Formats: sequence, C-alpha cells, structure tokens
Amino acid sequence: MISKSKILIIEDDREISKVVAINLKDAGMEIEYAYNGGHGLEMAKTGGYNLIILDIMLPVLDGITVCKKIREDDPLTPIMMLTAKAEEIDRIIGLELGADDYMTKPFSIRELTARVRALLRRSQVAIQNAQNIENQSKNHIIYKDLYIDFEKHQVLLNNQIIDLTVKEFELLALFARNPGRAYSRNDILNLVWEYQFQGYEHTVNTHINRLRNKIEKDPSNPQYIVTVWGVGYRFNQNTKEGIDD
Repeated sequence: MISKSKILIIEDDREISKVVAINLKDAGMEIEYAYNGGHGLEMAKTGGYNLIILDIMLPVLDGITVCKKIREDDPLTPIMMLTAKAEEIDRIIGLELGADDYMTKPFSIRELTARVRALLRRSQVAIQNAQNIENQSKNHIIYKDLYIDFEKHQVLLNNQIIDLTVKEFELLALFARNPGRAYSRNDILNLVWEYQFQGYEHTVNTHINRLRNKIEKDPSNPQYIVTVWGVGYRFNQNTKEGIDD
C-alpha cells in the first residue's frame, strides 16, 4: 500500500527535506534522509525503498551522477528529481538518465505529494505484474525480435534482456497492447502517469527517446514506436508476428 511506502530523500537543504518529510509522513509514509550524494547513493544501493526523491545540486556526488549509478543496478525504483535549476537541459539529462519525474524549486508541496502518490501507484502495478498478481491480460507478445512478458515484467530483444524503468515498460506495454492506435502526449501522460502534467509533454518525448534507444536497431528510424505527425505516437502494427494468451 502507498501508506506503507518507504521513501529516501537525498537533499542537502534540511529545511526542504523536513517540509517534504512532514507531508509524506502525514500520508503514512516512512522517510529516511541523506544530506549528500555519496551517502545517498550508499543508502539507495542497499535497496528496500519504494521511491527516491533526489536533488541535483548535492555535495560529494551530484544528483545526476547518483541517478546514473542507481540505474546501473536498479532500473525499477521510481526516482523524482528536485532542483533549483530551471533550464530545459537539466530536466532532459535527469529524465534521460532514468528519473521518472522532475520538479523545479520552488514547488508546491501538494503537487509533489500528488506526484509521489502517482509514481508509487504505477510502481506497485508494475511489481504486481512481475509477481503475476491481478494479471488478467495476455501473458506475452512477440513483435519480430522483441519479446514482451507481462507476467515477468520482462523485455527481451534478440533473446537479450533489456533493462527498462517502470515508466519505460508501461509505455511499451501501452503501445504493444494497442498496436496501430495513435496516442497524443496528453493521452500518454494521463494513461501512464495517471496525473495531468500541464506543460510536461516533453516528459513523454524524453521517455519515448529513451525507450527507442533501448529497443530500436536505429532509433532515428524506429520500426516499433513510430511518430504520428501532428498527433503523437503509435506502435507499428505491421511488426506483429504473434500473441500468446
């Protein structure tokens, strides 16, 4: 349950950590802290966290480096990045390295709490699918060299396991289960993130690019997830070779 979730806050500003923690504790979550990137990475590597809130500007190790190192071993734990930087490039770098969401300081604590809840919900669904809980859909789908196993929450490309984050897997599952259907960026935000991110359509673009880089032979000329100009994206139904129920 979300109220039982264990959250790691890696933030050197103790006042911000305290405010965030108070609100998440009020929602019944368990909070642990780290005030520099080195200590935060050590704690994150021990596992057991349901979500990590990670600042970018940190002593010892910056948040971008911490995010990258976490994702080397852990593709699934949701990461929300916080930063005082507002430049688009910082958001893109963080998301491309595996962050699931991004908030710029100063931020609304109510919005942050809502996003934390949304990330936890999606993460729990992914874990349930991996454990074959409440999985009522197709066991797996094969598209050419791409094998998607919904029960194991696993993707193979040419028989090699591809490490996907929770969001990347959910994006791929959405497209693969609905081949040929075009989704706008707002559709994807609502269906995958379960939250209306006004002005965050770039998040979809970033995650699509990351996913393409992992499953496409030529990401600049994708065969699976194709762009529908003026609309959004769709899964190329012509790649479909078989479905097992």
